[in-house]
Amino acid sequence: MESGKTVAGVLLGIGVGALLGVLFAPAKGSKTRQRIMDKGQDYADDLKGKFDELYQDVSSKYDGFLEEAKSALTQK
Repeated sequence: MESGKTVAGVLLGIGVGALLGVLFAPAKGSKTRQRIMDKGQDYADDLKGKFDELYQDVSSKYDGFLEEAKSALTQK
């Protein structure tokens, strides 16, 4: 789990850095708010994709486990 925490920390740091960079950029408030909304949407889409991948992975492992269990029961 250490590598997972490290990756999460790095991603969080990148996100915070990007947000701070946008906030302190010399732009109008409306442009800055739009940039924040766009970045937030990008991060939300990325996170949704990662959750979908995780769901598919867990689902396929569950299906494999279920098939192995059925196979083991029919062999006895």
